[in-house]
Parts: sequence; C-alpha cells; structure tokens
Amino acid sequence: MPDAITASNALTARWAATCDGTSSVLSGLGVWPLLALLVDAADGPARSELAVAAGTGTGTGTEQGADAARGLVDLLGEAPAIHAALGLWTHRDLPLNEPWVRSLPDATHELLSGDLVADKDALDAWASKHTNELIRKMPVTLTADVLLVLASALAVRTTWPKAFTDGPHRVAAGPWAGRTIAALSRTSPDVDQVAVTATDNGPLTTVRVAGSDDIDVHLLLGEPNRSAGDIITAGIRAVTEPAPLSTGAQWAPGDWPGPGIAIRHSASLARPSLLLHACRFTVRASHDLLKRAELFGLRSATDTSRGHFPGISPQPLAISQARQDAVAIFSATGFEAAAVTAISMVASGMVRAEGATLVEVTFDRPFGFLAVHRPSRLVLVAGWVAEPERS
Repeated sequence: MPDAITASNALTARWAATCDGTSSVLSGLGVWPLLALLVDAADGPARSELAVAAGTGTGTGTEQGADAARGLVDLLGEAPAIHAALGLWTHRDLPLNEPWVRSLPDATHELLSGDLVADKDALDAWASKHTNELIRKMPVTLTADVLLVLASALAVRTTWPKAFTDGPHRVAAGPWAGRTIAALSRTSPDVDQVAVTATDNGPLTTVRVAGSDDIDVHLLLGEPNRSAGDIITAGIRAVTEPAPLSTGAQWAPGDWPGPGIAIRHSASLARPSLLLHACRFTVRASHDLLKRAELFGLRSATDTSRGHFPGISPQPLAISQARQDAVAIFSATGFEAAAVTAISMVASGMVRAEGATLVEVTFDRPFGFLAVHRPSRLVLVAGWVAEPERS
C-alpha cells in the first residue's frame, strides 16, 4: 500500500508542476487507479508508457495493478470523509475477457445500450451520485463509436471543528488591492499549524487546517515570483515527506520565518495563538488528459492503427478520450471536493469520428491548496487560487 500511495502522490506532483498560475484543481488520485488497471490489460509500448506513468511494474498478468488499485480503494473506503467509486460501461456487443473484469476492485459494470441519450443520462447519474452532486456530468462525451468507458469518482467532505468568522475585507495592498473579498478568520492556540519549509526556490509557508474524519487542508504560500506549479509541488513534498520544519512555537516577535507571516507581541493574549486569515473559494476545472498524454502514459494507447488492450477484449481497442472534471470548495464551516475521471475506448484499426470538445474553465488565484488523508498522507486533491470570492 505505501507504494501505491507514493505512486499516486508522485503523479499528482508531476501534474501539479504543470499548473500555469490560472485557477485549477486536480486529483492524481482520481487518475492513478485507472492507469494501474489499464497496465494489466495493455501490451506493447502502451503497457510500458502506462507502467511508467503509474509507477508500477510491467510484469504479465492481471494482478499487479489491480491489487494496488484495490488496496488504494479499500484504504479510501475506511475513511468516513472520503467516498470513492469505480465504474465500467461496455457496449453490449463488445466481448470481454472476464479475468480483467473480475480484477476490478468493487467496480460497477453496466452495459451501454447504444441509445446515446439514455446511456449519457445513466453515466451522468453515476457521476452525480458518487460526488454528492458536486459534479453532475461524466467528463467524456458519448459517441456512437465508444465501446467502453472506465471511470473513477472521488468525493471529500469535512467540517472544521471550529468554524471561521466569515465577513468582507477590503485588501489594501498586493495583487488584490482595492478589492473587497469574502474573508475567513480564525484564532487557534495551536501555533504549530503554521510551518515554514526551506525549498530550492526559497521558503514555503504551509498552514494546516485540520478537518474532521482524518482530513487536513493545507494552504500554501511562496514568494511572489514563484510559479504555481513550483509552490504546489513543493507543498506536496512538505506535507507528505518527513523534512525539517520551522513551526510557530519556535518563533519570537520580530522574526520573519516565511512568506505571509508577521509575528508581534499582544498584551491581550494569555498564551501563544495563531490568527489565520484566509478567503472563501470555489474552484472548478475541466482537464483533457490527452493534452498531456506523455504525463499520463497515454500517447501510444491513443493510436487507432492497432489494439493496445488484449487483456480487456479480443476486439482491438484504443483510447479515444481521457478527461477529469474537479471542484473544490473552502468555506467558513468546512471543505468539500470532488473529481470524476473517465477514459473511453473505441475500436482500433479504423478511422474514428472526433468527439465534441468541452470548454475548460479556469479562475485566477494566489495560493495553492492540498487536501490530504491525514493517516496515510495520501494527497486527495491539489489546486491553485489567485482570485478570491468577492464578498
């Protein structure tokens, strides 16, 4: 299991490194089990590329990736604040290799009827059901030539043991100067919730906002000239790998330990306290994984001149779409996030019709965030924020 957690976190970090500073939320965890399951069924260059992306071996059989995916899904099933699901839909005329189907960890398996409207409604209903209605549509587009859809859904919902105060705040300086934002403030006696990590590109400030049910949300702040991808990947290392930290209990008035931190003496306090100012945000993003096919090991698997997944079916298959829709909401009372990732396949060795293009929506914002399963340090979602909600 630690290997699967490490591999999933590594995929999230590599993906987060591509963030360009526009609004985004993503979940490598939503993609990783699908890649691990496809490794088992693939052959040729597609198998090698998928194995590298998933961080698994390339041995034969349908056990290695399935066992790792099953272990990860089982871990998530033990966390009350997390819901995870896998789904498989196949065309009624597609012959399947039963060993691969049986290897799927507790996946829903339904047939595609060929009625595109009815099938779309069924897939959308599955996405909505398994994300607490945060995502109401399957991210891939059903077309007449789609023979298989493999999908994962992830939903996270946690509440703060102590709510933030929610109110308007007019920003005086910096990139948000002159704006009135939906500000969140909270005082805590746990000054070690804030830490600074030394990184190759300067100090990184992390603040842990502990939620119920073993979920933590970490807010990440670097120097203004650092890129979004650099800050998020440094944040993933800081919260998942043991490293020397400088924390609030070690600082004194007048110190400047890291970005965004000011330390002063207050005569009204009986003990050290942390005053955290954050902002309310809602972030949605749609990702076309094939735009970064090499990152996900999907380049060869999209070649429709040959089949790549003999473990799934004797019918030659190639990947036609791979997408993820994700959302994250940070409020005064808690945090919730969801991601649906889907991969569709068509018959290979033939020219396929192009599917419809989905528009990707982005929002600018100024800090990174991670949602992490506290006991395992598994990163559930990661994102970047440079535009706050307006009050």
